[in-house]
Amino acid sequence: MDRRPELARYGALAQLGHWLTVLLLVGVFGLGFYMVDLPLSPARVKLFAYHKWIGVTVFAVAVLRLIWRAVSPPPPLPDTLRPWERQLAALTHRLLYLLVLAVPLSGWLMSSAKGFQTVWLGVLPIPDLLDKNPALGAALQRVHFALNKLLLAVVVLHVGAALKHHFIDRDTVLLRMLPRAMIQTRHRGKA
Repeated sequence: MDRRPELARYGALAQLGHWLTVLLLVGVFGLGFYMVDLPLSPARVKLFAYHKWIGVTVFAVAVLRLIWRAVSPPPPLPDTLRPWERQLAALTHRLLYLLVLAVPLSGWLMSSAKGFQTVWLGVLPIPDLLDKNPALGAALQRVHFALNKLLLAVVVLHVGAALKHHFIDRDTVLLRMLPRAMIQTRHRGKA
């Protein structure tokens, strides 16, 4: 009989939103790094369209996650965390949410200013937020690039912290975001 106390975990929808965001970010970063130096070609134009589609999806998922988080607060952090760890975790989460909204928004603004409308999945035209303005488009490209670098740095911090908690501190921080089936399999393997 398992006598461990019930683990305070994120719900299934919060987990789905988190891992969907992870997959989308891996895809959009990978595509972004690959396509940016390609010569102008139909393939490059197609990859830029895919990149924008994923960016729009990241933005939409982030909005849905924020709405869900407002009605379904996250589980409490383990009592073993020190005050500075709790503050850093809260700051990192806020920054992640801000950046997963700001990065796609900056890309949308950049595309608008450069005169390239985003058509999500090739079907749904997204209205331009700005009139065509090449100088502003170039400035927004630099902003988009800088925000992406910051997002990547914060993601690395977030992943590093989760791995530190799991493998060094051996607490339940990471387990809170894993599906229940993974946790049960992990514990069965230790028995």
